[in-house]
Amino acid sequence: MKFTAKIQIATLFIFLFSLSAMAQTAKYKCMLQMTNYKGLEAYVVVSLIDSKGKYEKTLYMMGTDKQWYNGFKDWFKNQSKKNENLSAVTGASVAAGDRSITTFTIDESKMNKGYKLRFETAVEDAKYFATDVEIPLTTEAVTQKTEGKGYIRYVKLNKVQ
Repeated sequence: MKFTAKIQIATLFIFLFSLSAMAQTAKYKCMLQMTNYKGLEAYVVVSLIDSKGKYEKTLYMMGTDKQWYNGFKDWFKNQSKKNENLSAVTGASVAAGDRSITTFTIDESKMNKGYKLRFETAVEDAKYFATDVEIPLTTEAVTQKTEGKGYIRYVKLNKVQ
């Protein structure tokens, strides 16, 4: 009887732990509107930046051709060190004036702790914007429309229920 009770308690603990782990992440739909710049399609990388300004994780990469990733000077230095597998977080690049809608997951434990979402943009034979958009990872700021400084006109995130 004691052995059965221990198994039941262990099973309950594992179940509750798995529920809390799932509750710590949330999906966000990201709508990105590009400006009407002149040039080829833009590559955009979305990164999680910690409270000290260091890269923590790549959330999404718009552009699938790896040969152009070195155009993101700041991100590429970090990517070379971490060697993240990007195959699950990549999608099409974005043309001038176009709109892109993607979804990515954010760890909710990072909210309101000084983290940021950084959108970097690069266009072949054109200027690179290391911080085209930067959004503080706060419950209030993360869902507000944020204007870009380069190729991005604005970014708007919505939490997916």
